[in-house]
Amino acid sequence: MEVNITSENFETLKNGDMPLVVDFWATWCGPCRMVGPIISQLAEEYDGRIVVGKCDVEEADDIAAEMGIRNIPTIMFFKNGQLVDKFVGATTKANLQQKFDALL
Repeated sequence: MEVNITSENFETLKNGDMPLVVDFWATWCGPCRMVGPIISQLAEEYDGRIVVGKCDVEEADDIAAEMGIRNIPTIMFFKNGQLVDKFVGATTKANLQQKFDALL
């Protein structure tokens, strides 16, 4: 399941029962368009075990500022409300899959 991260739902999802992965991206970002489909595939594969969210830094600039996002794509991994890992830039599905597995 993939959710749209907003100011209204971010804290609730971050502190929820399941780990949360957030993909910070923007429509004009080339590497984001490469990583986006991989994140969507992983969201399906880990459905029911990890919540996967997409956060458009243009629409949710308050969250991007709060999380200190300077470069995109940035993928953040939360468990029990805490940031436990983060990845900046484009990467492979295998690399992201390792990070997803580490959350479980």
